[in-house]
Amino acid sequence: MADNDLLARISALVAEEHELTAGGVDTAARRQQLEEQLDQCWDLLRQRQARREAGGDPREAHARPIDQVEHYQQ
Repeated sequence: MADNDLLARISALVAEEHELTAGGVDTAARRQQLEEQLDQCWDLLRQRQARREAGGDPREAHARPIDQVEHYQQ
């Protein structure tokens, strides 16, 4: 997945998250899924950028399991 594809996915997830928030409906489960997917996408994007900056191939980056990226400190 290219950086532009990741950024488009992140934008779509954020838009859906905003729609849920604006709707006022109890959507805690879906909101949790969105947050997890966003964490995973951001992690993958950061991996790609780090590989590129280190002279590596960003295509070698891979999505890590949600339980691994969910608890990162930012």
